[in-house]
Amino acid sequence: MSDPAWSAVDDYIVDKLIGEDATLETALANNRRAGLPPIDVSLAQGKMLQLLARGVGAKRILEIGTLGGYSSICLARALDEDGVLVTLELEGDYAAVARGNLDHAGVGHRVDIRVGPACDTLAGMCAEAETAFDFVFIDADKDNYPAYLDYAIRLSRPGTMLIFDNVVRAGEVIDPRSGDPKVAGTRAV
Repeated sequence: MSDPAWSAVDDYIVDKLIGEDATLETALANNRRAGLPPIDVSLAQGKMLQLLARGVGAKRILEIGTLGGYSSICLARALDEDGVLVTLELEGDYAAVARGNLDHAGVGHRVDIRVGPACDTLAGMCAEAETAFDFVFIDADKDNYPAYLDYAIRLSRPGTMLIFDNVVRAGEVIDPRSGDPKVAGTRAV
């Protein structure tokens, strides 16, 4: 669901502060051609993620929910050449689109896309004692947000920044009558 006021604020920020980004526009066009759902973060949100990751000096970033790689491009841009973004995607077809978008953006060499159910992948990462992440962005199935939080904490170090997308849920998060499992997952976080 899109709130027109929020979209207008995003448009204002892009117009006055950010400007157009041809690489990200190409990624969105590729996503549309591939039939991916139009649920990417906005340009303003992507730039904010980039700024936050750079602000904490992230060397290792974990992203849960790759889709077509739009937010992955923003996060990878925050990294130095030796940094790494590990991004998890359930759908192999989506991951293939993301790989093309990331390579086109010139950041593909910094990105490790792992395909499969995120909870399984995260459990394996914990079992292997993977090196801690400095920044975690979670934008996947909201029902599993509580599990993702647990894994994110286990894969973090003191000072790691955790960002969860879509937590307002169009205001439903404060509606006690909501039976939406996405809202329940968000509340549990």
